[in-house]
Amino acid sequence: MTERAGGPADPASEDRPELGGPDVVGSFGPLYDRYARELHRYLRRRVGQVADDLVAETFVVAMQHRQDYSPDRGTARSWLYGIATNLLRGHVREEARTLRTAAKMVGEAQQNADPPDTRVPDQVDARDQVTRLTAALAEIDPGNRDALLLTTWAGMDASEVAEALSIPVATVRTRLHRGRRQLRAELAANRRPRRTGEGSLGDE
Repeated sequence: MTERAGGPADPASEDRPELGGPDVVGSFGPLYDRYARELHRYLRRRVGQVADDLVAETFVVAMQHRQDYSPDRGTARSWLYGIATNLLRGHVREEARTLRTAAKMVGEAQQNADPPDTRVPDQVDARDQVTRLTAALAEIDPGNRDALLLTTWAGMDASEVAEALSIPVATVRTRLHRGRRQLRAELAANRRPRRTGEGSLGDE
């Protein structure tokens, strides 16, 4: 972390920069260095190789609309994830396909691993849960999925998700509740007889 004279930089100020000035490169260079990699990881889990283009597009949109960002309304991180989420809405089918493919690959890897009698039961169970969860995520409402994955994969709390999606915190909590309920329903359905590569999420 960079330091100022007299002590370390304030983390809050680093994530609530002023972006409306004329020095676009000076403003966005540090943001890119700080968040591009984690945004790419998050988007790749959701849409696979399309993530490469979406990260670039996220920062292009951010630069074009930098006057819309206000440090008083939220962090730069939440703002960038919000832009990325808006862009994801044009790739809903791609996301569902990516999640189903990932679930299938996990399932096939599990089947092609060590023979059943030599596998550690806990490892088998964990892999099975990942497979079923990933497939179930592909089936739930996209808005609920956004809230769930911003919480679990991006590590945001409800207020940060609200900032990212520009919705009230109460709406975030409603979407999380509905998303978990949809996941439980999908997982319960997939336990009998399970289609290849389906996935589990526990309660809150």
